[in-house]
Amino acid sequence: MRSKKYLTPAKTLTYGFAMIITIGTFLLTLGPSSADGQKLNLIDALFTATSATCVTGLVVVDTGSQFSLFGQIILMTLTQIGGLGFMTMGTLIALAFNRRISFRDRLVLQEAMNHNSMEGILSLIRRVMIYSLVIESIGALILAARWSFEMPFSQALYFGVFHSISFFNNGGFDLFGTIHGPFGSLTRYTADPIVNMVVMVMVFLGGIGFIVISDLVNYRSTRRLSLHSKVVLSMSTFLVVFGAIVIFAMEATNPATLKSMSVGEGIFASFFHSINSRSGGLSTLSVAQMKTSTQFLIIILMFIGAAPGSTGGGIKVTVFAVLVGTMYAMVRGKEDIVFFRKRLAKESVFKAITQTWLALFLVIFVAMILSVFEDRDFLVLLFETTSAFGTVGLSLDLTPTLKEISKVILSILMFLGRLGPLTLAYALTSRAAKDPFRYPEGKITIG
Repeated sequence: MRSKKYLTPAKTLTYGFAMIITIGTFLLTLGPSSADGQKLNLIDALFTATSATCVTGLVVVDTGSQFSLFGQIILMTLTQIGGLGFMTMGTLIALAFNRRISFRDRLVLQEAMNHNSMEGILSLIRRVMIYSLVIESIGALILAARWSFEMPFSQALYFGVFHSISFFNNGGFDLFGTIHGPFGSLTRYTADPIVNMVVMVMVFLGGIGFIVISDLVNYRSTRRLSLHSKVVLSMSTFLVVFGAIVIFAMEATNPATLKSMSVGEGIFASFFHSINSRSGGLSTLSVAQMKTSTQFLIIILMFIGAAPGSTGGGIKVTVFAVLVGTMYAMVRGKEDIVFFRKRLAKESVFKAITQTWLALFLVIFVAMILSVFEDRDFLVLLFETTSAFGTVGLSLDLTPTLKEISKVILSILMFLGRLGPLTLAYALTSRAAKDPFRYPEGKITIG
């Protein structure tokens, strides 16, 4: 009797996201999805559905002016599913109907949430939904109250809900194309403290991940944080502060960005872009008019990305922390990599190095391919490619002008970036059994 072959967790996630994107693409090609009733062509629909499901925010058409209410709700739904993960959404529905969650489902959830074990995974899933609803509801109400001064309250409430979901899930989509002009993002709110603070807090919370949020919520009772949370919070804080300082220093003399602002407004805008450069994809300044040095810094921040188990992409801040820790240990001649008096397993180091190399190869390779089809500076192509891989959504105004083949290539890259190179590698290859023996040790010259 032949044994059943089950899909691995990695394959389940891959096929699941592909199915959601396919359904989203079909819905966006329908006439009712467009504001003018004219169907969106297949490639643009595929790109937009992929960008929403992979919570990227890169757009080839302006969201506010191109899509009808029906189309915008589709994008909002795709962003919510993409941010929380389709397995999370499916599990919550199953729990609501008292359906038993199988061992295999728990394995997939563990992979989807980047959790170290299956212990407490269902409890975490419940908390994920609660945290999401609470954070998004508070954000929506604050934004609705703020925008009610410039539009009817019903529209302000809808804008609050849409943008709250987009901000917390690091989606990067906005509807201000019909009000402030196409592809304007939040440039009209550069000095608005309410909009800026809400965006920064929601993007930061979405970027640190649900495991960390759960640890912070429970801190009053437990009085401790896990090693994962400590590393994520310390490294995220460092990157935000470092990025803001460097952006402010480099853009302070740029008349197209910070030079015309007061020092306080400049600092505010610098922190806004430092936070959004790692996943949020929103901007209050024209990124295309920033200095080349600033754009390259943003490329680095986009490549690093957010935390594991979050709504963001990139190689992840924990991977970056492991790389920094490995370098520090090697320079100091230490055998172990230690964070907060905890020694890391060698497997974590190998996984971090593998993930970084796969991501670096993927980004450079795709940027080279784009250079064949697009007649633009390589830095612009590298910026757009890294933004797609890191599921960030910032752009140097290239995406709307891309050729059809380039849109397909970046759609694939957004998909790979959301899943993660290692997850895709696990999905495409079978895991080999451990060798029953070890080869004799050899030495090569390094450095």
